[in-house]
Amino acid sequence: MRTRTAAPIALAAAALLTLTACGGSSDDAASEPEVSDVAAADFPEGSTMAALAESGSITIGTKFDQPLFGLVGPDGTPEGFDVEIGKIIAGALGIAPEDIDWKETISANRESFIESGQVDVVIATYTINDDRKEVVSFAGPYYEAGQSILTLADNEDIQGPDDLAGKKVCTVSGSTPEANLLENFPDTEVVPFGAYSDCLEPLRGGQVDAVSTDNVILAGFAADDPSFEVRGEPFTAEPYGIGLALDDTEFRNWINDVLEASYEDGTWTTAWENTAGSVLPTPEPPAVDRY
Repeated sequence: MRTRTAAPIALAAAALLTLTACGGSSDDAASEPEVSDVAAADFPEGSTMAALAESGSITIGTKFDQPLFGLVGPDGTPEGFDVEIGKIIAGALGIAPEDIDWKETISANRESFIESGQVDVVIATYTINDDRKEVVSFAGPYYEAGQSILTLADNEDIQGPDDLAGKKVCTVSGSTPEANLLENFPDTEVVPFGAYSDCLEPLRGGQVDAVSTDNVILAGFAADDPSFEVRGEPFTAEPYGIGLALDDTEFRNWINDVLEASYEDGTWTTAWENTAGSVLPTPEPPAVDRY
């Protein structure tokens, strides 16, 4: 049986960040978040938390091409909701934003980066599912998205998933949306690419009819380019989790404590409203799954 101690929860609560706008125009600036005054000795001996606090740095895998969630800004640093979640976790370890090593992580290499130790955690629009839980562990979820469809704004032929039969639909190889399309929409021609942003030029040029992935990702593309439009309501549930090493239950439970503290304090809401909330309504944070 797992137990929860007061110390991790107190550390998490102390780490909550006060954020200003960071997901809008290039003129917007993010304030430096508050960082917990903690040391390695404040964490269980031999834990991942102690090791990271001792090193004073953390490597976080995230996407660099996802508006609203993980997009490289003008200064070369990623910004978005996933990035802010990463700062919340780092801050609870006493690690300042400038000491985070952001590593570009795409859908196809998230598990391998975790397994090989190239990253400490992955926060990259990363859907929790049972197959992935066989090779990595997940904290969270910290957000629940849903698969949707992006088309050209003047394309009236596709209004939802029932209209995808016979259409060419771009998505990312190895992603949950690709698996869903292949399994549940056999009459659709799935066109896989390495990143969702790679699908945009083929969509503009008519080589594909639509792009399909999580609604929040597509909303970011549509917000950046009025020639695109998101069609219909989400037709899956995609709980986003924080990926970490498979057997590191102690670290997973601690991250869940930090997430829950951010829900209660309002830091999660602030992070959302300053990033994805510029386009999307503010949802209720999901309950974490302490499996």
